[in-house]
Amino acid sequence: MLTFYSFMTTAALITLGIIIIAIVLFATEALPVDLVAILILIALVLTGVLTPQEGINGFSNKATITVAFMFVLSAALLKTGALQVLAHRLSKFFRYKFNVGMVLMMLMIAIISAFVNNTPVVAMFIPVVIQIAHTSGQDPAKMLIPLSFASIFGGMCTLIGTSTNILVSGIAEENGIEGLNMFSMTPVAVILMVIGVIYMSIIGIKLLPKNLASKTLRKSIDFNQYITEIELLENSNSVDKQIMDSELVTEFNMDIIEIKRRDEALSMPQGDFILKANDVLKVKCHPEKIKSLKDKAKSFAVSPLKIGEDDLMGKNAALVEMVITSSSEIHGKTLGELDFRRRYRAIPIAIKHRRDIMQNDLYNVRLSAGDVILAEVKSHYIKELKKKESEQDAPFVILSADYLTDFNKKQFIMVTALIFTMVGLAAFNVIDILTGSISAVTFLVLTKVLRMKDVYRAINWKIIFLLAGALSLGLAIDKTDLDIIIAELMLTQLSPYGIVAIISGLYITTSLLTEVMSNNASAALMAPIAIATATSLETSAIPFLITIMLAASATFMTPIGYQTNTMVYSAGQYRFKDFFRVGIILNICFWATASFFIPWYFDLI
Repeated sequence: MLTFYSFMTTAALITLGIIIIAIVLFATEALPVDLVAILILIALVLTGVLTPQEGINGFSNKATITVAFMFVLSAALLKTGALQVLAHRLSKFFRYKFNVGMVLMMLMIAIISAFVNNTPVVAMFIPVVIQIAHTSGQDPAKMLIPLSFASIFGGMCTLIGTSTNILVSGIAEENGIEGLNMFSMTPVAVILMVIGVIYMSIIGIKLLPKNLASKTLRKSIDFNQYITEIELLENSNSVDKQIMDSELVTEFNMDIIEIKRRDEALSMPQGDFILKANDVLKVKCHPEKIKSLKDKAKSFAVSPLKIGEDDLMGKNAALVEMVITSSSEIHGKTLGELDFRRRYRAIPIAIKHRRDIMQNDLYNVRLSAGDVILAEVKSHYIKELKKKESEQDAPFVILSADYLTDFNKKQFIMVTALIFTMVGLAAFNVIDILTGSISAVTFLVLTKVLRMKDVYRAINWKIIFLLAGALSLGLAIDKTDLDIIIAELMLTQLSPYGIVAIISGLYITTSLLTEVMSNNASAALMAPIAIATATSLETSAIPFLITIMLAASATFMTPIGYQTNTMVYSAGQYRFKDFFRVGIILNICFWATASFFIPWYFDLI
């Protein structure tokens, strides 16, 4: 190690220290990944490793801007409703030929994800797949991990399939490397995709758990224990007070679900609604609260309320299950801090954290990505929640599938024609992908398919900030020659075993880093090292960069390595070990295939 450090400058040592701290922060999730990326940028500038101008170059990089506009194109395609219609037509295959349905679903998701960002695709398909499973009598737990993995398979196949590929391409351009185009990685990625689909259809499906997701959170709740009807008497302290000021809320933490006044019923009233004598309130609370209420005063007439088959749902409300995404602003907060009821027009009924179901003191529960919230929502507001779900930085995914986007054939034809025109022109180097994506988005706005508000909402700003910070880290690694030092150290250890060992070493290092940190961060860390390795070997950097692209995306062993894995984690009621059991064999298959196929395909052996 002394020899290793002796070759390093002070700037290189500082950069190495920042990298180590960043890996720890990414792995422990002590801070949001986008905040970690910004801290990397600030640290590199404050320590003098980068100038202020170099530090912010990531925000103006072609890769960052391209990713932003590709998010918008993805949102435009999802808005047409075509993908949901296509998915539902697959349900008959699952009913009669499950294995055929699985293969068709994975191929469909992979093909879509090759041209549309895979995160919103998975967000849209989670409730659709669950509904298909239930209507066809299948187990959702057998279908959701394959959904996530298929989106990863497809995302690897083109330059625009995932932000990771665009990021690596941007780093290559900054280093003066040309040759990476729309389909440079496609031959290798398609081989891996075929292996992945075959593996999941024959072996992976058998390793997936059974009957974990067949029982929804809604079905696991005994509503009769928590729903009560209260009539306000003339002498009640809550009469002529707003709901938010009533002791029912302030002291007993009750949720008022409905108010009946004479012949009228108001579902989920606002907090400023004035209560009157003889109002009959349907409330949700713990039985102990009712006992305390009876003991304290005689100003309420309290009686159990018999709940019918519809549970809490009245004419103007519906029960929905919402799974919190890894990019959600809800992550790390409580429902109280979010003002959940007022913000989402919803009353929480229960929260599921992994396998634990919580029904008490819900507004003070600290929420995490993957948690499921069961809530009663005003029926007319479900459409608004679905709009929030379709945004790139969606706070949650709705597992209930009562509302589907209407299929707009005209918009679908227009959006798909634009995407394929852009892909074709970029593939033949008529225009670059940045110009094509900006032009396509501008056309969609001018034709009123999208509004400018839709454009701003569609961009996943967390990914944009992550890319900017990651690009700054990549620049620092290159500027301090840290990439050359690491590359030479790796070559010293692996070159005696040949080019296959070098490719294999780059792949497995990137893959393992991705399992504990962001795929974009690991790609930004390893891409300069791949370039330096190619330079030392006096060969093309393209195969080494493609190795990094594939390894950074192909992460299957943990639910935290890739965002789509996190999204299906709770939706399928999986355990951490379920991903490891299915994913480790797939990771090894991809590693072995890439280690031999990439050198062979690019004539390195």
